[in-house]
Amino acid sequence: MKVISLRGSPDIYSCRAYLVLGDWNRIEDVNTLIDVGTDGSIIGEIEAISTGIGKRAVEQVIITHNHFDHVGGIDAIIKRFKPHIFSYGDLGRGESRLRGWETLRMGDRDCQVFHTPGHSSDSICLYSPEEKALFPGDTPLRILTPGGTYSREFLSCLQKLASLNIQSVYPGHDDPILTDAHSMILHTLSVVRKSQISP
Repeated sequence: MKVISLRGSPDIYSCRAYLVLGDWNRIEDVNTLIDVGTDGSIIGEIEAISTGIGKRAVEQVIITHNHFDHVGGIDAIIKRFKPHIFSYGDLGRGESRLRGWETLRMGDRDCQVFHTPGHSSDSICLYSPEEKALFPGDTPLRILTPGGTYSREFLSCLQKLASLNIQSVYPGHDDPILTDAHSMILHTLSVVRKSQISP
């Protein structure tokens, strides 16, 4: 699995999108875009990347949640690449609706979908067991100090993520964390447990 971080225009508030490819760009690999950003400014970045002969540069898009900085550019991406769209929430674009716990092919790896409400009710995380990699969108995984109030549902999601063997995290806004990501998640779980939990 190759993961390429896409930033888009520095002048526009947007998420970090990720293009996931197979290691060898084989025909059976599924070129996958995780989130699309606020506008279509990542299209130029994508078109400059070698994504395999005879393949669409983006064959599928997986949306981690329906906030403008993650989905605003969806129409431009659909127009340019005509990908299949997956999303937990309703985008109104003929997408396949995820429910959580599905397995999707991303690049050359099978990845698990986890519904992780907390940042938003339609948030999902994508996990590659083989790569030990997590794509959490904006699911909060770096909470440093106790305080605030968290839902029991979010605590349950964190417990599930903490049970996974995660070495790297590709977040929706910060730089990727490529080492010791599991320790960060365990710390966040500990902090949330010490905070107020709402029913």
